[in-house]
Amino acid sequence: MKQSAKIYVAGHRGLVGSAIERTLRLKGFDNIVTRTSSELDLKDQAAVRAFFKMEQPEYVFLAAAKVGGILANSTYPADFIYENIIIETNVIQSAHIYGVKKLLFLGSTCIYPRMAKQPIKEESLLSGPLESTNEWYAIAKIAGIKLCQAFSQQYGCNFVSAMPTNLYGPGDNFDLKTSHVLPALIRKIHGAKVSGAPSVEVWGSGTPRREFLYVDDCANACVHLMGLAKNDDIINIGTGQDLMISELAALIKNIVGFEGDIQYDNTKPDGTPKKVTEVSKLLATGWRPLISLNEGISNTYQWYMENS
Repeated sequence: MKQSAKIYVAGHRGLVGSAIERTLRLKGFDNIVTRTSSELDLKDQAAVRAFFKMEQPEYVFLAAAKVGGILANSTYPADFIYENIIIETNVIQSAHIYGVKKLLFLGSTCIYPRMAKQPIKEESLLSGPLESTNEWYAIAKIAGIKLCQAFSQQYGCNFVSAMPTNLYGPGDNFDLKTSHVLPALIRKIHGAKVSGAPSVEVWGSGTPRREFLYVDDCANACVHLMGLAKNDDIINIGTGQDLMISELAALIKNIVGFEGDIQYDNTKPDGTPKKVTEVSKLLATGWRPLISLNEGISNTYQWYMENS
């Protein structure tokens, strides 16, 4: 990408979108187009088409989505599948109609089967049943991937899909009803420290293994991939390393400085037992993550204390 190129970041106020915009500006890209949801409703096809016709972006990062953890997915299944599919459809089709040079669609590793062979390769897509606790979101994201593939196949569009692992960082969602596990643990453990509680309760057994990537590392990977002339139509973004939820809780407990106990509620669902990505395709392009889990959690906790 030339630094003068017009770039549209859809979802620039979200965790990933804000990091992508931040990364682009740090790298000297200053012709960036954004719209808040109140300025442009991505669920409105006519409005999206009018926006693309007016702005004519050359590159599009599609990071806009309705996101949440296990509780949110199980509580709002219709919202998760409908809103995500319609956002993807409107943006991807408009990108084709108005000649976008390259579009990068942000998916999620939850698209892969629940019992996919570990580490999870891109080829595992649609090879088995999904994890039931997030299937609505996963199906919507799979639809987005297939849309990108279909437009690329039929029209020769340069539309690619990136599958980030579990992301976290400054600007994360810390609402206990809709957040993912890492920010939820930060909030719970910090709250217990402040209140002087003797213990913190964590959903599940603590044994599932998860991989986590600092959001600015993800953004760097996205900008890196956008700058390549051509790459695989699906590519994982992650570290390739995982740890147990109980190990994550212990790490956060140490960073927060909480001296109480961590107790696990085995009546609550664990989700997928293990999820770690195979990232050899991404690493082969020359990208590497820079922020360690300890540093990333420390940064995220600091942001939470300053903004809560």
